[in-house]
Amino acid sequence: MSYQGKKNIPRITSDRLIIKGGKIVNDDQSFYADIYIEDGIIKQIGENLIVPGGVKTIDAYGHLVIPGGIDVNTCLHMPYLGMTPADGFYHGTKAALAGGTTMIIDHVLPEPGTSLLVAYDQWRELADSKSCCDYSLHVDITRWHESLTEELEALIKDKGVNSFLVFMAYKDKYQCTDSQMYEIFGIIRDLGAIAQVHAENGDIIEEEQKRLLESGITGPEGHVLSRPEEVETEAVYRAITIAKQANCPLYVTKVMSKGAADVIAQAKRKGMVVYGEPISASLGTDGSHYWSKNWAKAAAFVTSPPLSQDTTTPDYLNSLLSCGDLQVTGSAHCTFSTAQKAVGKDNFTLIPEGTNGIEERMSIIWDRSVTTGKMDENEFVAVTSTNAAKIFNLYPRKGRIAVGSDADLVIWNPKETKIISAKTHNLAIEYNIFEGMECLGAPVVVMSQGKIILEDGKLRVTEGSGRFIPRKTFPDFVYKRIKARNRMADIRGVPRGLYDGPVHDVTTATKAVASTPSCRGSSCPGKAQMAPLRNLHQSGFTLSGNQMDDHIPRRTTQRIVAPPGGRSNITSLS
Repeated sequence: MSYQGKKNIPRITSDRLIIKGGKIVNDDQSFYADIYIEDGIIKQIGENLIVPGGVKTIDAYGHLVIPGGIDVNTCLHMPYLGMTPADGFYHGTKAALAGGTTMIIDHVLPEPGTSLLVAYDQWRELADSKSCCDYSLHVDITRWHESLTEELEALIKDKGVNSFLVFMAYKDKYQCTDSQMYEIFGIIRDLGAIAQVHAENGDIIEEEQKRLLESGITGPEGHVLSRPEEVETEAVYRAITIAKQANCPLYVTKVMSKGAADVIAQAKRKGMVVYGEPISASLGTDGSHYWSKNWAKAAAFVTSPPLSQDTTTPDYLNSLLSCGDLQVTGSAHCTFSTAQKAVGKDNFTLIPEGTNGIEERMSIIWDRSVTTGKMDENEFVAVTSTNAAKIFNLYPRKGRIAVGSDADLVIWNPKETKIISAKTHNLAIEYNIFEGMECLGAPVVVMSQGKIILEDGKLRVTEGSGRFIPRKTFPDFVYKRIKARNRMADIRGVPRGLYDGPVHDVTTATKAVASTPSCRGSSCPGKAQMAPLRNLHQSGFTLSGNQMDDHIPRRTTQRIVAPPGGRSNITSLS
């Protein structure tokens, strides 16, 4: 099985390097040691290492050496009304490396009528030729169809994908019904993959959008007004409920509000296998900007779910992230230029959704959580790299500094000050939602595949050098508990004797039974209509004409003194 398929793509020439004097930080421990790197792999860790001559030495004294960040949520090629984001795979991964992120997992979003496999191939072709760092792919399920199971199996077995996202919003476009979600979660569980969910109540959102537009509200503030925090909170609770019934691990993307975060935290404390992902935007800023008088500025913040209007939310989410109630961070980086955003200048529902955050993510988390004393350096590594590697089965190749791991490393200066600005960022957009924010903590050296990418403030990337990293199913970090619950989920009926008491006759009273709507009804595009089930309580057998015993009077009930098989042990209904 081959996942690569690259031809004539420039490769990074790995250096032989030794990092000396730094403090190595993993998610579970910190210690002082040197690191020797060769062929893009960590070969030795320790003191007084014996290494070949001609090795380049990198001085890390006074700094931390951490695993490269893993951004688990990017949308660098998300199509919208024929447009694609301003930051594609080249600009997006270049900016990621500048901020200390050495791997991304991008979302494949199939357009209507396109199969998951075809969309996957399109993303691979583009990312292979443009990406500057290693990458992997999630695949979003945008419609239910009969061959979905086969497509998911092919993506897992042949393409190295182990995570799939379903939408609870975007009605009549991507939105799944609850019954479809339950069925999809069951398939994902059986295949050993991770179910992801975009959690918003799409039905309420559509009605609110109509109401606001009819009342004359067309600006970016309409976006957040049509999506109150309750529609995220309710959808998260519903998704967790469905995942629990399906015994499927659940990963909630883009946690934006206190209510949604609390639901995830409570479910986790009850033992649910659920993970929550706040993003750069929800950890670093808030939704007060939707009311800016500057339309372009307000539109730059439009994303779904929207940023919370409560200005205390970022601090609250950082607190939950620090204590482990939320476990992973992404950027959901999906940027559109001001001209692209202006497609919705007269109708907020047409504003392309997405914000920046791929370059700023790690500095924001360090500044908001580590500098403030909410989390330590080890927890920082966990939420920016290691937990993601464990959940998506990249560990320990990624997310850890250990012999044999990939040499994706960052030398981090906790005392360096970074001021975020559109004038200095590595993105292709005119506006940065974190404009003017001062962050303490930044990378001073970044290595990808054992090659120095950032040093002395100079960024040197190679277009197309990023490798696709396949991921296997059934990650232990996630599925140990799922497997244990499967073993415990042996449903047994109550042993009882045969009931032989009176039974009310409902045959004549029942004329027609209304069918119960389900995901197999006509409301589900792409699914075949099922034949109605036969009511076994109603017999189709009748007698016609005069019968030989018509003259005998009928009794409504008749007691059987000795029924075949002996007497029943049932004497009452209690």
